[in-house]
Amino acid sequence: MTKAAETDFLVITAKPGSKTLYDDKLAALAEAIPPLPAADRLGDDAVQYAITRDIQGIADAVTNRFIDEPFDVNRVSGIKRQKKMLIADLESTIIEQECLDELAKTVGKQDVIENITERAMRGELDFESALKERVAMLQNLPESALKELYDTGISLMPGARALLATSRKHDVFCGLVSGGFAFFASRIADSLNFNRFECNDLNVKNGMLDGTVVEPILGRAAKASILTSWATELGIGREDVLAVGDGSNDLAMLDSAGMGVAFRAKPAVAESARYRITYGDLSALLYLQGYRQENFA
Repeated sequence: MTKAAETDFLVITAKPGSKTLYDDKLAALAEAIPPLPAADRLGDDAVQYAITRDIQGIADAVTNRFIDEPFDVNRVSGIKRQKKMLIADLESTIIEQECLDELAKTVGKQDVIENITERAMRGELDFESALKERVAMLQNLPESALKELYDTGISLMPGARALLATSRKHDVFCGLVSGGFAFFASRIADSLNFNRFECNDLNVKNGMLDGTVVEPILGRAAKASILTSWATELGIGREDVLAVGDGSNDLAMLDSAGMGVAFRAKPAVAESARYRITYGDLSALLYLQGYRQENFA
């Protein structure tokens, strides 16, 4: 019996609403790369190509063709493509903000805290030490400032609702794993119907932040450990897990998943991850799994 040819999918996504992935451009791409099969449009801003031969050669050719254009090009295996578990980072992934940076504005230390955050997310600083240093600067901040920030300064990343609603509709276990804080993570998890969340927490005394974090701190190693623990508990193999994040503290988690996606990530993270979304929103994670726009919840 002849073994069936392996099928991989080349998925091209663009910023939603940009209308840049138009048919003429795809026709020009097909003309430039003759082995390319017919395009299968997944949505207004996503197409895929089913490739059974010279997979890497075609993938490289398409990537080089679009290297200066605002498209994400990812090669995805057709085996176990739709995942059973989604594990997501919170800040700059599910929400657009870094909560500590936003709180820093209320104590007049925005520049110094933002600088530490940026360096920590690039992997230049130890995550746990950087977290403690930033939280210490918030000592005596009223706990009410957290609610004010959540109510007025936190916004969901575009595509977050579609990603969570569609995943839950298809019985995907959805977990939120954050180095951020329970005040925000719990509310976002509830709002988007995550199954479970794990995060850090702030110590509060007499209605004021005391400048410390509840130990033990959830950092880089803990994120990967939580993914593994949940998957084991649910009987889900790592090849059936999709993880998404943007910072260096997400790298171990991304490496632990069958599909680890660097989302609008810091350069070192994007370079290390097998899958990258730079221009698309979170709905691109659905396209990577083969979902069609018409089936989004």
